[in-house]
Amino acid sequence: MLGSTHGTLTSDLRARVVACGEQPRQAVHDTASITATDGAMDVSGRPLYAPVPDLDRFFRPSSVAVVGASDSEGRPNTGITRQLVDWAERVGARLYPVHPTREHVFGLRCSPSVADLPEEVDLAVLLVGDPLPVIGELAEAKVKFAVAFASGYAETGDAGAVAQTRLAEAVERAGLRLLGPNTNLNAFERFRDDLTGPAIALITQSGHQGRPVFTLQELGVRLSHWAPTGNEADLETADFISYFAERPEVGAIACYVEGLKDGRSFLLAADRAARRGVPVVAVKVGRTETGARTAASHTGKLTGADQVVDAAMRQFGVIRVDGLDELQDTAALLARARRPAADGVVVYSISGGTGAHFSDLACAAGLRLPRLSETKQAELHTWIPEYLNVANPVDNGGHPVGDWRGRKIIDAILADPSVGVLICPITGPFPPMSDRLAQDLVDAAEATDKLVCVVWGSPVGTEAAYRKTLLGSSRVATFRTFGNCITAVRAFLDHHRFTTGYRSPFDDAPRTPSPSFRKAQALMRPGKQLSEHAAKQLLRAYGIRVPREQLVTSAAAAVRAAGLVGYPVVMKASGTQLAHKTELGLVKVGLTSASQVRDTYRELTDIARYEGVDLDGILVCQMVERGVEMVVGVTQDALFGPTVTVGLGGVLVEVLQDVAVRVPPFGEDQARAMLGELRGRALLEGIRGGPPVDVDALVEVVLRVQRMALELGDELSELDINPLMVLPRGQGAVALDALAVCR
Repeated sequence: MLGSTHGTLTSDLRARVVACGEQPRQAVHDTASITATDGAMDVSGRPLYAPVPDLDRFFRPSSVAVVGASDSEGRPNTGITRQLVDWAERVGARLYPVHPTREHVFGLRCSPSVADLPEEVDLAVLLVGDPLPVIGELAEAKVKFAVAFASGYAETGDAGAVAQTRLAEAVERAGLRLLGPNTNLNAFERFRDDLTGPAIALITQSGHQGRPVFTLQELGVRLSHWAPTGNEADLETADFISYFAERPEVGAIACYVEGLKDGRSFLLAADRAARRGVPVVAVKVGRTETGARTAASHTGKLTGADQVVDAAMRQFGVIRVDGLDELQDTAALLARARRPAADGVVVYSISGGTGAHFSDLACAAGLRLPRLSETKQAELHTWIPEYLNVANPVDNGGHPVGDWRGRKIIDAILADPSVGVLICPITGPFPPMSDRLAQDLVDAAEATDKLVCVVWGSPVGTEAAYRKTLLGSSRVATFRTFGNCITAVRAFLDHHRFTTGYRSPFDDAPRTPSPSFRKAQALMRPGKQLSEHAAKQLLRAYGIRVPREQLVTSAAAAVRAAGLVGYPVVMKASGTQLAHKTELGLVKVGLTSASQVRDTYRELTDIARYEGVDLDGILVCQMVERGVEMVVGVTQDALFGPTVTVGLGGVLVEVLQDVAVRVPPFGEDQARAMLGELRGRALLEGIRGGPPVDVDALVEVVLRVQRMALELGDELSELDINPLMVLPRGQGAVALDALAVCR
């Protein structure tokens, strides 16, 4: 999974990262094809490509109106107005104060209303308690963008949500774009213009949470934009991701997300960023119930079921991290590091203990630490004593770093074609060793395209080797914790692995209904749960194999059906309200004779009568025994719509809850990746002498269920195939039971 290792938040947030080598960002794919198909829709009428809002005039307006401007000391609007006046001067925008009773504000002539502005303005900043009455005036004045600072909307509960809906509707009618409400001045901060190289674009729903990333400028890391989205009545996180992904100066997008306005829009924006090769790094609040509840009170957003959010982000290449320190470090590295030449990581240290410790953590996090070749080890032993390990991690013993040998060792490691990243943990300052080592690492980084990372472990952080040598380099990525370094490096390698040859799932999403869809629609019963028999017909319509079975309404018919199906058989009660037949004793297996079938028919109908269960009949089914029981299903997520789940089935689904989730559309690679995420995946490979099962057939069922979810959309509230018996390799998979609920 991308970027989930926990790091340690240190007190020195300003001294975190120096980004490594700069290079112009190049798109992974040409976006001409995206632009040409921006209006394409999938089979359910949903867009397949994210539109890119033209936000140039928002971030760099020619003219700005400040509605509610003030220069009276002690008033809240005065400080905001002063900051906006300074900002407008920096960006070269003409600023017009608007106030009904003032002639001048900070020496600038004041207009009594928006209608009296001397020209059409690009941006209006609304310093009023209720922006709703102003929206109509802005529309008449043809204002393109507005910012609303006012609070008291969706973050306050139901009444506020209603007020926010009214505001959003007014904005849509006006034809302008609104940032906020419940936003702040972060978009109008002072950005350093003396920094070069690819930049970080920042998106936050809580302004203060973006401060650590913003201060990266003090370490020489460039920031280009800050979008404080607030409650997102109109402009949302997805809009800014799409816009920033197309900006040539943006090397990475860093996000602090409390909740998503619309899951589909977010995924489309993430897809656009993936097409362009622009990494998106996000802290997403809501992993716990408490966090989700707090986020809702702050911004009024849906936080979404976290397992679905996590899977969706991973599916579209969004790098999810847990802390603001991880957000800083990972975004800074990804913004500016060159594409890796290899995925091998070498750990190099002056202490065997340090190297072993770091290597343990790196391997546990999924980084690949290749064993260096015998030839390379022999070369390293030219400068390192023979008794020290140089296979990886490389332990130099300390003394070689104090002289000319130190640089030779580093260059030799970086010259190995299997090495893409060199990481040197320096647990504490020990001059002259640490000083000479830091300088050698900086010099070597200048001479290579490979990534060089240093972990400076001193809690002081005032040492010259750290402050001047390491932080003064634009080619070395410097971290303060092992965890953050590992998180960032793994995200760096995973991002480039993900985007290399990236093909958007939306490219293959069905545009028109299949013949299966027309068959399935005839079986749907709005607002009803289908019987098992009807649910299996739904599966059969999509080419999913079910057992031979017949629905009967008499004991005699049951005996005839058993003869046709073939003994042994399974008999089950079938009805529209039966979700857990086994618990009621309404399933009998292993029946081998006509007499058993007759007796079982009477027993099942008697139980149903006693339990008050309405039946449409009794199913007489082929008995399928040998295989691995899996579950495949569809549920509706409040944010993302239909989601597809696969996991261990039968009773294990409730005991272990070992499942993986994806949001359609997705391809075969993602279906196989879902199986790889299961803790019990070894069962599919065969254990204790058992044969491996037909994984290809299981993947095919997952993809067919996905097609069903896409085509039926929200008409299918829930689908549960449990168990899906996956037979030995080459024999397929059979849906032994199914539950389907129509909306």
